[in-house]
Amino acid sequence: MRVASPQTSQDSKFSFDDNTITISGYFTIRNCGSFVPDALAYFHNKAAENIRIDLSKLQQIDSAGSTSIYYLQRELTKKGINSHLSGASAEIEAKMKLLTISDEVPTEAKEKPSFFFRAGENTHALVSNYIKKFISFASELFYWTIADIFKTKQRRRGAVANQALIIGVNAVPIVTVMAFIIGLVLALQSASQLRNFGANIFIVDLTVIAMLAEMGPLITAVIVAGRSGSAIAAEIATMKVTNELDALQTMGFNPIRFVVVPKIYGSLITMPFLTTLANVFGIIGGIVAAYLYLDISPEIFFHRMSGAIYQKDILTGLVKSFVYGSIVVVTGSFFGFQVDKGAEGVGKSTTQSVVAAIALVIVADLVLGLIFY
Repeated sequence: MRVASPQTSQDSKFSFDDNTITISGYFTIRNCGSFVPDALAYFHNKAAENIRIDLSKLQQIDSAGSTSIYYLQRELTKKGINSHLSGASAEIEAKMKLLTISDEVPTEAKEKPSFFFRAGENTHALVSNYIKKFISFASELFYWTIADIFKTKQRRRGAVANQALIIGVNAVPIVTVMAFIIGLVLALQSASQLRNFGANIFIVDLTVIAMLAEMGPLITAVIVAGRSGSAIAAEIATMKVTNELDALQTMGFNPIRFVVVPKIYGSLITMPFLTTLANVFGIIGGIVAAYLYLDISPEIFFHRMSGAIYQKDILTGLVKSFVYGSIVVVTGSFFGFQVDKGAEGVGKSTTQSVVAAIALVIVADLVLGLIFY
């Protein structure tokens, strides 16, 4: 059976034949009004499962015609009948894509989240993206650091000594100079106050205890983080960008064990010695300040120092040096492994590693201070 629409002034008609709907001519607002009701009435009692809408003879269409076709397809879908378009020219397809309405219901503009909401979201993202990965990375590194003591087959000969030279020995000049200046400034700032109370001699206790337990390990860690930590992050990030880490895995080497573990060993070996040098030169700076501004001779300074040094202060400084050295290497290595592709990612990872290492060192200093004191 074939049903056709009446001819219009613009030569437009639509017809229904079995499983086909044919639309021809100009399908516009003037002649599409009865299209949907007629089509639904025709296919109401039909056992059609798939209907083809033939647009091969369609010459022109507007938004009303396009919406009518869309609405018919939606109603047929509700009745369990599939429909598809065929034969449309490229121009007709482009117009229908442009003019067809969407099922999406416009939503009200969301209120801009508050500062605390955004802070909470950023904190959650930080926890999920970095802290979990950092803990996982540090755990794996800890395992290989312990395991490599007993498994020496894949250990590179001379790797630990080379890293000790890079991390520790090459940092001696800057550490000693900065420690001397810190000790000098610390004593100078204290001298002006101690002189007012006639407590000049206590500058010895202040300088020695501050350098051994606090300033020596801390200033060494900050310098190593800025110097060696950034170098570690840049080296590993570059290896990842250039696919060297992937090559190591392909050859059967674990990148953490092969690249990072020697750096951990080198740091643990050299950090106590760097800290000791920082303590010595910091105290020398204090001696210079005491002699120039408080007329305390080096002999008196050393005599007083022998009674001001406690084993607990020395032990605290050494423990801090091990912890800080580990933090610097772990943080630098972690951000090196997290690098994005490209040179910009290498620079970003290097900056992040230095900032994070210094922040973690200060947090660790607080925790260790609470533990020891």
